[in-house]
Amino acid sequence: MLAAISKNFFLAVSENKTLNKAARKWGLKFGASKVVAGETIESAIQAVKELNDKGIVATLDHLGEFVSSREEAIESTDYCVRTLEAIATSGVKSTLSVKMTQLGLDIDHDFCFDNMCRILDTATKHNLFVRIDMEDYSHCQITLDILRELRKTYDNVGTVIQAYLYRTEKDIEELKGVSLRLVKGAYKEPPEVAYQDKKDVDENYWKIIKAHLLSGSFTAIGSHDHNIIAKVKQFVKENNIPNDQFEFQMLYGFRTEMQQQLVKEGYNMRVYIPYGDDWFGYYMRRLAERPQNVAFALKGFFSK
Repeated sequence: MLAAISKNFFLAVSENKTLNKAARKWGLKFGASKVVAGETIESAIQAVKELNDKGIVATLDHLGEFVSSREEAIESTDYCVRTLEAIATSGVKSTLSVKMTQLGLDIDHDFCFDNMCRILDTATKHNLFVRIDMEDYSHCQITLDILRELRKTYDNVGTVIQAYLYRTEKDIEELKGVSLRLVKGAYKEPPEVAYQDKKDVDENYWKIIKAHLLSGSFTAIGSHDHNIIAKVKQFVKENNIPNDQFEFQMLYGFRTEMQQQLVKEGYNMRVYIPYGDDWFGYYMRRLAERPQNVAFALKGFFSK
């Protein structure tokens, strides 16, 4: 019960625009610096270099939420383009992750689509991959619609699918051949559209992992759950699925020992690295996911 209250509290706080705005003035406090790689492209690239030295690749995400003006969306698009240029110039091994609400999805469909094309044109020039992060349920269908439009021109773009949604199994079937990151889901969704019980989410997660792997599609397993990871390792072995068809993905600052152990075992390991000053919503959702993360945050706060 306490865990559920804690999760609901942090999810609600993550959507508070006033606190989000205030957090930009605080800097990376409350332990956020442990899971957000600084506020600049330079700090993010340095974090990627350090991981690359350990045999781990990355995906960079310039944090941003609640974009409500074209100017902000263009600025975010420019930042993504500069990030891709920095990845190419530095030679680090990284892809890019983007949220389309940051690029104007809530303002105008065509405007957002054009911003995505700018990003993908730059990525194509440098032979880089871009993954569209999945946001809350209200943005799910339009995200997949735009992805399908984009893939008529670009093959270096994929997205994220969340296991807690009822619709997910059907989406997986329709997205055969598309590079997907599969996750359990981090937003608070109503019982009308999403499983509420952890057991149901876990079962659906395992179901979609198996389905996408068996379809021959590239599958990124975004999980810190050692049970899921062990099951994936056994499943790919039993089904002769090659290592280059899948990878494990984890968040920056979490389970670093497991990340390095997977690399030692010969698996592909990618770390999702968020950066930027708009860190508050992202960090609150990380606190909501696991009660242990609250202690992690308090430790960071009192170590200041």
